[in-house]
Amino acid sequence: MRDKNSLNKVMLIGHLGKKPELSYLPGGERAVAKFSLATNERYFKPDTNESTDRTEWHKIVAWGKLAEFCEKYLSTGKQIYLEGKLRTRKWQDKDGNQRYTTEIEAENITFLGRREDQAEDQDHAEPKPPADLPEDAAEAPDKEKEDEDEVPF
Repeated sequence: MRDKNSLNKVMLIGHLGKKPELSYLPGGERAVAKFSLATNERYFKPDTNESTDRTEWHKIVAWGKLAEFCEKYLSTGKQIYLEGKLRTRKWQDKDGNQRYTTEIEAENITFLGRREDQAEDQDHAEPKPPADLPEDAAEAPDKEKEDEDEVPF
């Protein structure tokens, strides 16, 4: 049950550190992708008139179809907008010590950045027709089948 006075929401814009690593849970029924995302902040120091960049690295985990999407379309350096929630999990290392890690569980990913850097310009949840298609072709893709018998000259 969710407490109506709490919220666990993360929104990040950053660049991928490396291509997502896809694996499946035992039994092969559920995919999981893990990758890192870098966010940058620039600080200005008025006393020295200099600016400094600070990079923060975030551990990202995606599940199911979103994990498969990440493995297929995301690559090193790609800029994305990510929405998700913080998850802390406990695990045991090889020496038997209890360890904790905090990750961001991705819920939605949208491509950002320059168009030429993108393999496909789409949101993972809703595919969009290519921008260079005429408006009527995007709405009625079966129109070509109707005109097959006509010779185009």
